[in-house]
Amino acid sequence: LDKSEKINFATWENSIYKPTPTIIEAAQALYKGHKVEEISRSDAGAINLSITANSLNKIIEKSKSKRSKSICFVTGVPGAGKTLAGLNIANKRMKADQNENAVFLSGNGPLVKVLREALTRDEVNSNKLSGKKITKKQAAIKTNAFIQNIHHFRDDSLESENPPVEKVVVFDEAQRAWTKEQASSFMAKKGKSEFNMSEPEFLISVMDRHENWCTIICLIGGGQEINTGEAGLTEWIESLKARFESWDIYYSGEIIDNQNYISNIESREWINKNGNKEKDLHLSVSVRSFRSEKVSAFVQNLLDLNLEKSKEILNQIINEYPIFLTRSLDTAKKWLKIKQRGRERIGIVSSSGARRLRPLGIDVKNEISPTHWFLNDKDDIRSSYYLEDVATEFDIQGLEIDWSCLAWGGNLSIKNNKEWKYQAFKGTKWQNIKKETAKKYLLNSYRVLLTRARQGMIIFIPEGNETDRTRNIEFYDSTYNYLKEVGIEEIKVL
Repeated sequence: LDKSEKINFATWENSIYKPTPTIIEAAQALYKGHKVEEISRSDAGAINLSITANSLNKIIEKSKSKRSKSICFVTGVPGAGKTLAGLNIANKRMKADQNENAVFLSGNGPLVKVLREALTRDEVNSNKLSGKKITKKQAAIKTNAFIQNIHHFRDDSLESENPPVEKVVVFDEAQRAWTKEQASSFMAKKGKSEFNMSEPEFLISVMDRHENWCTIICLIGGGQEINTGEAGLTEWIESLKARFESWDIYYSGEIIDNQNYISNIESREWINKNGNKEKDLHLSVSVRSFRSEKVSAFVQNLLDLNLEKSKEILNQIINEYPIFLTRSLDTAKKWLKIKQRGRERIGIVSSSGARRLRPLGIDVKNEISPTHWFLNDKDDIRSSYYLEDVATEFDIQGLEIDWSCLAWGGNLSIKNNKEWKYQAFKGTKWQNIKKETAKKYLLNSYRVLLTRARQGMIIFIPEGNETDRTRNIEFYDSTYNYLKEVGIEEIKVL
């Protein structure tokens, strides 16, 4: 604000409170018919989302008029609203033409469950307020058609060789689609040993069944592959190159410039030569939080072990986005409860490989119900508020909470003060991880966990136990010392 500009106190006092919505709240608003401009609380973010939506709509209309098939790769900074943009397009195109049909697909099971349940509950409550009676089952039929699990879509397409009813499909987190090896192995277990394609190749081939036109929209996150067999963007490019060169390809230039998206040089060169670069397919402004772009940069440098750059960025964000360190789980929980206001959501997150936090009451093997954890109120012991159930990277990827405690495990620690030590707990002991892909998945899992809080986080690193070889003090002290050196302040007692 310009200091010379006078504030109209009456206008300020009577204006409405407009907090940045979560992806759950945004999905509910979109589903009710609100425009994306009304949902985003960042003016620049709203403009950016609208520009991307307009670009995608133009590509869809062009495909319809040309009777051609097109695929779009949409990228964005963390928190830029890729999922929101995908939900927006699916919602709009679902209403654009009754014969067109659109669907939002995701392989992220918890995300699908949480969004479906949130929309279903909201639909029931909205009807109740307007005097109409609708059962939860009736509401779910509609929401389940709008948001689907990508694996169910795949399985349905295996049962029939007909084209799907949808002409527009949005694939959320498309980089997580399976490689040929992973998909073939899974399908063989289901009795379909003849299946011999990667998920990207199969999914494109399903949409290719349409005789006239169709559009695939792939929402891409860089450095987000966290599970065995996740193919990344390269597999989509290789599938287009091998079988679908007649398709019109539109992509954000970010996938060429940023190696987090396509590591293979030949794939980058091919799409650069055969695709259409569209700058509007990159969401460059955060709508989730004005802090999240710098938080993402901080996390990137922290994981890259870039000490000086991490210090520099931390100093820029710490006043607006608090990050603290503690060796006491009780202190971490107290900090979360102090920070929590109103409906802000708090919770504990941890790596699925942090298996030896169990003696401290953090059992990452205990599966949570994502719908209960993310949606239920403070009086429900299954909700995140209770700080008993812990969400792993698989539960929380694509979702978010306001304040988080990241419980850091012994599976990722600092070695010789200069590199990460990657471990997996097998049977009764830790084993070194040697495969580079497995190392990448582990590092990415911590990237996900470190970027799930909208407003701030506290990192809990236990003391270790000298009488328990599975809780080696060195594993924890080395990481603790590194984070202290970065400049993260420790809270000892609250």
